[in-house]
Amino acid sequence: MERDLDLLAPHAADGLCRVQVSLAHLDADLSRRLEPRAPAPARRLETIRWLSAAGVPVGVILGPVIPFLNDHEVERVLDAARAAGATQAGYVLTRLPWEVKDLFRAWLEEHYPLKERHVMNRVQAMRDGRDNDARFGSRIRGEGELADLLAQHFARACARLGFDTGRRNRDLDLTRFRPPPRAGRPAAAPPRDGQFGLF
Repeated sequence: MERDLDLLAPHAADGLCRVQVSLAHLDADLSRRLEPRAPAPARRLETIRWLSAAGVPVGVILGPVIPFLNDHEVERVLDAARAAGATQAGYVLTRLPWEVKDLFRAWLEEHYPLKERHVMNRVQAMRDGRDNDARFGSRIRGEGELADLLAQHFARACARLGFDTGRRNRDLDLTRFRPPPRAGRPAAAPPRDGQFGLF
């Protein structure tokens, strides 16, 4: 993204783009274990600084939030992201769809064997007793008392820091976008609510 600042900054000035950077934790050791080939947390914060300094609206996505591994870092991550220039924030609770759940359990057994049972019990408590809940509206935030506590904690921290947690496209100029036309049909004008047909 930093390499493309010469493209992103003019688009941002015209209200045509914003960037979301994922930053799940600030723990360098966890980063090496969980995302060994991805940018380190400090590097992601540097990207937020560069984008913000160039006038590109930038948000931070805490994800995945993993119980007992990084859920205690919510406020620290938000503090650091806000100090770096992020203005929006969101989070995604750990999702373990069918093709991932066994890999995640094996990863926990290898790296955090004493926490594996605690992590999975907490995940299942927020996923209606399952490893994953794919239902729309539940899959990102989870359900139940523990998920509600996480949501309240996140909301309080965002309010304290002045983060925008609303719709991410409210400050974008959607009037210039037209979906590509289907073969033999002209492009449609966007409806008033900004939603476009996907198919």
